[in-house]
Amino acid sequence: MRTGTAGLDLIKSFEGWRAEAYRDAVGVWTIGYGHTAMAGAPRPVAGMVITRAQGEQLLRSDLLIYEAAVNQALTVVVSQNQFDALVSFCYNVGPGNFRTSSVLRYTNQGRFAEVPGRLMLWNKAKGRVLRGLTRRRTAEGALYITPGLPDVPKPDPQAPAPEPAEPGPVTPEPRQHWLVRLALAIWKAFRK
Repeated sequence: MRTGTAGLDLIKSFEGWRAEAYRDAVGVWTIGYGHTAMAGAPRPVAGMVITRAQGEQLLRSDLLIYEAAVNQALTVVVSQNQFDALVSFCYNVGPGNFRTSSVLRYTNQGRFAEVPGRLMLWNKAKGRVLRGLTRRRTAEGALYITPGLPDVPKPDPQAPAPEPAEPGPVTPEPRQHWLVRLALAIWKAFRK
């Protein structure tokens, strides 16, 4: 699988854009959308500056590493939203931490409803709870449990037009799970 739009947007929103290299919360040199030397070249150093186009290319290149780590570690089929949330988590904590995490273990055990709670265990840096990591884990958990839209096959242009359907009773849209609504509301509040 590859990261979808929701996952890319999530990663970008929490990593943020920085054209000039900086040290992150644990002192790792970082640039662009969270690129570090752990993902490969170029190695961010003090004074290094990149363009947004270079940052987009770095992100796409970096994602290949984290997508591969998630794909290799999964033993169950997951939805696009679950995959995107897992890639965001892996991008943030690294493949080694991802592979040994209860987030992956619970996913592979099919305990999907418990994964958002396991994500929340990863909101610390150097033993300190960080508000930004708490917001990120909340957003990843919300995305993880959000049902994705099924793929809709494209209509065959050679097929005859379907007969108009008889009007029937209107069925209400299914409501989102209350936890999803709550997590999305929290995420939106923190994004402001």
